[in-house]
Amino acid sequence: MSYYIGIDGGGTKTAYALFDENKNLLSMVKTPGSNHENLEGSFDEATDIIMSGVRQLLDENHLTIDDIDGILMGLAGIDHPYQHDATAKLLTEKGLKNFRIYNDGFIVTKAGSPDGSGIGYNCGTGTCCNSIDSDGHMLQVGGFGVLSHDTGNGYWIAEKTFAAIYRDICLQAKKTLMTEIFCEKVGIEPTAEDYLPCVTKFEETEREQYCIYLTDTFFEAANKGDETALAITEEMAEAGADCICANLKQQHFAEGTVNVVLSGSMNVKMPNDIYLNLLKEKCARRSGRTLNFIKLTAAPVTGCINWLLEDQ
Repeated sequence: MSYYIGIDGGGTKTAYALFDENKNLLSMVKTPGSNHENLEGSFDEATDIIMSGVRQLLDENHLTIDDIDGILMGLAGIDHPYQHDATAKLLTEKGLKNFRIYNDGFIVTKAGSPDGSGIGYNCGTGTCCNSIDSDGHMLQVGGFGVLSHDTGNGYWIAEKTFAAIYRDICLQAKKTLMTEIFCEKVGIEPTAEDYLPCVTKFEETEREQYCIYLTDTFFEAANKGDETALAITEEMAEAGADCICANLKQQHFAEGTVNVVLSGSMNVKMPNDIYLNLLKEKCARRSGRTLNFIKLTAAPVTGCINWLLEDQ
């Protein structure tokens, strides 16, 4: 029997999956996130995390690294050759063999597109838009945070929502329903005295939980027709269309329908029909192509085994 390992390394968690040659999932483990950009120890700490997950997967299945016929990993933070080479060098030194590394956005396309080509648009902890065209050429757009003006991810939405509530409460500049919704969620009064302490909680002590409060607030307000939330929705859709259309312009896709795989919690888990409908309309109008939007339901790590066996 042949064995393969797929690795999906994100900012908050890393998933490791063991497959056989028939794409059967045999075992899975998870470790903390392996994006070197989020770690104090950078590449060294990231590769230590990856190696610990691989060893755990091997040990649980009574295998050694020599029993594995191929490893493919999609890692957040691998955005240009320097990052790829630094990660590959350290993994090799630490004993990993027969592996390939890509940005995690590419495995989204392989996991969700029926023919393995298309565009993957991910909005989770971060944002990236990656494509693999009909000739196998690969292109990444975004993924550099503020430098590439990434929008639509959870932290971006939370920051926009926090700022909108600040403008309402502290500046008394523009009313928004998001203020009422958020204050009710966290049990505070809509006053500067109650709201300003939330800055520390959002930026430091309770960042993840407050990000959830704020993103939930945003989507609830948008679905109730709040003007400020809908303006943020418009900005998200416009930026998403920019990314998707950039891939369409620069890549070669055969005539007919192009698959667009949506992934990440902001794209697939939230009550976001208003946003997605806007995104689809803008893409169709600007691209002139027929696009098939697919919400990813499979784990992104399945794209690793699809890719490995497709290449063989």
